[in-house]
Amino acid sequence: MSKAFIAAVLQDSLNCTGVAAQKAAADLIDAITVELKTEGGFTLPSFGAFTVHKTKARKALNPRTGEPVKVKAGKTVRFKASPVLKKAV
Repeated sequence: MSKAFIAAVLQDSLNCTGVAAQKAAADLIDAITVELKTEGGFTLPSFGAFTVHKTKARKALNPRTGEPVKVKAGKTVRFKASPVLKKAV
């Protein structure tokens, strides 16, 4: 799924212009991003939950050369599907 797909669905659903639908799709994605940054999670009932998890610093191997590489600690987003979504798929 892409931002263009979301914009197309919004345009068909709301009977609005393509520019307005693209703006709404961008605003929706921005709002979700801000919510993940500030709250650490975002839930859409009957769809699923997005959560932010911290990753520890670790050592990995460069697949091309095989030499060890340090990977910094960071954050990643995880998704857990709701039972309604699992049943629908």
